[in-house]
Amino acid sequence: MRLTLQHLSAIAGGTMTADRRSNMQSILAGLAAMGVQVGLDRPQRLSQYLPQLAHESGRFRYDVREDLGNTPARDGDGKLYMGRSGIQVTGGDNYRGFRDWCWAAGLPAPDFEREPDKVNTDPWEGLAPIWYWSTRNLNRYADEGNIEMVTRRINGGTNGYADRLVMYERTALVLLGRKLEAGAVRRFQEEHGLIPDDIAGPQTRGAMHDALGKLPVFVFGDAPALPAPPIVVPEKPMPAPVVVPPTVPTPAPGAPLTAIQYLTIIEAATADLRKHYGA
Repeated sequence: MRLTLQHLSAIAGGTMTADRRSNMQSILAGLAAMGVQVGLDRPQRLSQYLPQLAHESGRFRYDVREDLGNTPARDGDGKLYMGRSGIQVTGGDNYRGFRDWCWAAGLPAPDFEREPDKVNTDPWEGLAPIWYWSTRNLNRYADEGNIEMVTRRINGGTNGYADRLVMYERTALVLLGRKLEAGAVRRFQEEHGLIPDDIAGPQTRGAMHDALGKLPVFVFGDAPALPAPPIVVPEKPMPAPVVVPPTVPTPAPGAPLTAIQYLTIIEAATADLRKHYGA
């Protein structure tokens, strides 16, 4: 299955604005660039990654979060290294860390310490969350379905934990191909032998995690369309032309080749190569 803008829009809910669309497209671009390399194409991991981004970014509206700026500290940064990108990279150390990770990977990233605003430009806007996720080895908790530990490693505590659980529920249902409508959780519970109370508690989330583990990996980015096969019209077989190999006179020992002899030898060798390699 291919992850699309429609998936992210369904997870976030609400009205699609130009800014939200741009932010979602950046997240998709980051996954297309590095998602497979860091293992986020596995549904159990992707289902943990996306809800954390959705919460951290205010449902992919992170450009308007004014509550994540640095406070004036000893270094005098003020809001220089305020929260940016879907994971809200904050603080000079993280800006340097992201820059160094990009450079070590051979990516021509700007010096984010000198130009922090460049974090919120493509493709870095979508790569910053992947850097944070991979350098904290959050896949190990995602593989266990451990939402609390993923949250603690991202947040430093459990701020907004209830909303992160809601976003996980929405993400799991969307990635499982279910509509986010009234009774969606209850129907999932009924199909998996759980108490159908329509509440996504620990057992229901565990069943969602197991169901996601049975899905094939996700595909990121747009695959080029395959051209339609050409229509082949059979023709009457034509007799093969009779090719008479050129006669190359053998020069006397030590005598230089004439221009005609040299060209004839080159043409014969080229014909042999084409015949051997099917060119």
